[in-house]
Amino acid sequence: MRYPTLGETELLVPLHEGMFEQPMWQTFLSRLRNATSADFAALLFRTADNEDVVRLISRDEPAPGRFEDLFLQDFGSDPLQGRFMRPDRVYSLDELVEAGGANAARFRAEILAPMGIVTMRSMRIGLDDRFDAWLVVAARTRLGPQVGGLMTMLVPHLHVALRVLDEMERARARSAVSTDALSRLNFGWISIDGMGRVIDMDDAARQMMQRSGALRVGRYDRLVPASPSADRQITALVRKFASDPRATPRAINLSQDPWIDILVSPIRIDTLARTNKAVAVIYFRGDRISSADRQQQLVDLFDLTSSEARLAWLMTQGKTIAEAAEEQGLTIETARNYSKKIYAKTGARGQVDLVRNILTGVLAIA
Repeated sequence: MRYPTLGETELLVPLHEGMFEQPMWQTFLSRLRNATSADFAALLFRTADNEDVVRLISRDEPAPGRFEDLFLQDFGSDPLQGRFMRPDRVYSLDELVEAGGANAARFRAEILAPMGIVTMRSMRIGLDDRFDAWLVVAARTRLGPQVGGLMTMLVPHLHVALRVLDEMERARARSAVSTDALSRLNFGWISIDGMGRVIDMDDAARQMMQRSGALRVGRYDRLVPASPSADRQITALVRKFASDPRATPRAINLSQDPWIDILVSPIRIDTLARTNKAVAVIYFRGDRISSADRQQQLVDLFDLTSSEARLAWLMTQGKTIAEAAEEQGLTIETARNYSKKIYAKTGARGQVDLVRNILTGVLAIA
């Protein structure tokens, strides 16, 4: 059984932690450069459908100007045959130049030689055709044979690290899309502990707090609704959820102008490494702007009059024609005449259809 050397173990921890650094993998590359007595060490990334290369480099100062271009296409179709290298095999500079032909030879003469680079070891790490990565060390003096062995030893660890990076990037992309969609639909969330203190929240919740006074973070990070009644209800629900995670979620209206509803629900998401004390999550759906602004949008979108727009907005908030008429100081007959014009202009066949046309149309993401 072969045991790793001290130098190898010093590389493994920064390799697996490197994706959390900014810039990524700088400690790993610096230690790899020192362990191999190289002048440069680099990780290069390129996705399967994008020719742009992401370059992470450790080097002495002053930095040579074009070491980053080793795997770009300045000299034709990939001068060092980066995509045609067999995965997980260490190549010498001579092998790459021989495989690359005239373009690679010109690359060596015009870029590498002026930089003083006489030797290099390169290895391609393929990841299920989603993206390629290359680990490269280069030096102005000859690299020993142990460098290739060290890079080969790192292969399984590189695969694990890059697979984790790939999954993290996928999760980050999915999260960004989901967050944007929820934000456009005016949805957001806030998690709180058994004392009503805020544990975490998304960007939509932060923006809602800035725009509206319906919720704020008070002393000791406690979530404080503007409505005392809502505060009492949330406090009681949080205490209930702390003792009974299977309790039924409850909906509460925080504000009517702009409209903000919340759903207070017990935390039902278990993770292997759950480090917070959140017992409840508050999902909210709130309008970003006032009723007056929404009414103006209805005027612009459906060519309603101001009176028709005011009545239409009240009807979409669940009020009957009679209730909306009373609030607007209209007679029932006038309100019914307005409603007929509203239905005709919006293409609705009735109040249910009106609600659907307005609240699920472009106004929902305005």
